[in-house]
Amino acid sequence: SIFWIEFAEQWDPKSPWSDKRLRQAVNYALDRKTTSEAACLGYCPPAGVIVPRVMDFALQVPPHPYDPKRAKRLLAEAGFPGGIDAGEFVAIPGFATVGEAALNNLTAVGIRMRMRPMERAAFYAAWQEKKLRGLFLVAGGHSGNAASRVEAFMYSKGASAYGGYPDIDELFLQQARERDRAKRETVLHRIQQMTIDRVMFAPLMDLRGLIGVGPRVAEHTVNTIPVYPFPAYEDMRLKNP
Repeated sequence: SIFWIEFAEQWDPKSPWSDKRLRQAVNYALDRKTTSEAACLGYCPPAGVIVPRVMDFALQVPPHPYDPKRAKRLLAEAGFPGGIDAGEFVAIPGFATVGEAALNNLTAVGIRMRMRPMERAAFYAAWQEKKLRGLFLVAGGHSGNAASRVEAFMYSKGASAYGGYPDIDELFLQQARERDRAKRETVLHRIQQMTIDRVMFAPLMDLRGLIGVGPRVAEHTVNTIPVYPFPAYEDMRLKNP
């Protein structure tokens, strides 16, 4: 899984988020290392692209550096020297620490937003129905490889995509037809780099589920359900006293 901030209005010429400099400002405002330390003891690696680094065909790139001064400068260059009132900020439910950390980082550089709590089912429904606006924090845990993530979030017809670009769409279709693994990887890497160059997203960090097993546990059930990081609590067994 991986966290990132969506720019839902980047394709709307009337929205300030259509200005690439504002989206760059968000990327430089995020203190990914400190957020990882607060949310998962530093075990969640800061991300440079929204495809988890462990997936096949993932582009291995460093994250944006934390540079609040540069973020403020970009805001000023975009016409907001005093910052911007950017409305509501919705964060995926269940990860309050991550959402609050991101919001605090944005506020610190002058991107002023108000946290809007949502119930989990309502959040996913609003995300899929394209009803979330402005900036919002999401996390994706889809299986597959980089092509799966491109199809869902970067391809303009993707289930969770708010927009896209014709050249990225064409490259996505091209890689789907490509049978040579090396050539396919090259195309998928190019797509991912294009999302970075165009600042389509603000990648935050990969998710690492932290699970501790104490000495009284006889059967932890952590791996009972394959590729699922949470134990089956009803099947747990403790050692006899």
